[in-house]
Amino acid sequence: MTFQYKIRIAASIREINAAQWDACANPVVTTPTESDGEERFNPFISHAFLAALEDSDSVGRKSGWVPTHVLVEDDSGDLLAAAPTYLKTHSMGEYVFDHAWADAYERAGLDYYPKLQVAVPFTPVTGRRLLVTPEGGATARAALILGLRKWREETEASSIHVTFPTKAEWLALGEAKFLRRTGQQFHFVNKGYADFDGFLNDLASRKRKTIRRERKGAITDGISIEHLTGSEIQETHWDAFFEFYMDTGSRKWGRPYLSRRFFSEISASLAPRILLVMAKRNGRYIAGALNFIGTDALYGRYWGAIEEHPFLHFEVCYYQAIDYAITHKLKRVEAGAQGEHKLARGYAAVPTYSAHDIADTRFASAIDDYLVRERVIMDEQLAEYAELAPFKKG
Repeated sequence: MTFQYKIRIAASIREINAAQWDACANPVVTTPTESDGEERFNPFISHAFLAALEDSDSVGRKSGWVPTHVLVEDDSGDLLAAAPTYLKTHSMGEYVFDHAWADAYERAGLDYYPKLQVAVPFTPVTGRRLLVTPEGGATARAALILGLRKWREETEASSIHVTFPTKAEWLALGEAKFLRRTGQQFHFVNKGYADFDGFLNDLASRKRKTIRRERKGAITDGISIEHLTGSEIQETHWDAFFEFYMDTGSRKWGRPYLSRRFFSEISASLAPRILLVMAKRNGRYIAGALNFIGTDALYGRYWGAIEEHPFLHFEVCYYQAIDYAITHKLKRVEAGAQGEHKLARGYAAVPTYSAHDIADTRFASAIDDYLVRERVIMDEQLAEYAELAPFKKG
């Protein structure tokens, strides 16, 4: 079927019908095969999550993430495709680093900012970025890419950056002459384990003993662990967690990205998709990790603590997540960006993707040459990590 379409820019996710957005972002499917093996429900691209970012002022003009969502609609105004898009005045909160590109632009007397970022702000999680209804298909996707490029020209942005798309989207963007980049993260892959001991039995003996020792050491000194989800999560829990988040964020980034209101907003709209793992000592919460629950994956997002205890970070962030995923038959745990220490704790290195459209053809050519060599290095690094995996050989 051929669609007549028009391109529209929305200055807020609230301008877009939630049901229509979600029909693009998370189409109703019942099996992974129907979604080409991709996540069947990804909470981060849902209307509710993106609205929480905007409503809480975590994104907006003051943050340097200005919503300019690119939409493809039919003649009736129904949404066929969408891209969560932001006009950026800096390169923070993206987790795919292009600071060297920006520096080179500036040295050449050109303006790198503003740029267009197709992404979920502050969220290095792979997921669909070219959100297309099954009815829209390839035609609507092509219109969406065209719309992004037209919007880049209209805003006089230097470039378009699509970060953490699916591999299928990465390949499609490459066919559309975007430059392709790879990175890597560490994910736990559930091989159908019956329980946590089943996972441990898959590890080499020394690694198995280390994890058992760390888990035992984490819950000494009267520390207990709680899982909270849905209506169990109260504002008092968010108050405690926000204290953890602010402490970690201040030390790692200088200024945490998310406001306190953000956590209340997501609790109101996505509570069944949230898992808070909280550590308590002497009746007081001392540490916690925020996870989001997809149909096929558990996504670890933020961690923080107001007391230092040996191995507590590993227990609350990694081992509790693995245990939860096994119990609830989730296929994987995605524990966010960076962290080679995750490898020794049963997380495997996996590739991540980004695609870039650079307006200046001279810089595009130079960056493309760099990315070709960088992809080779990434492939070698992934192979090296595979050799270092803690699992039994053979």
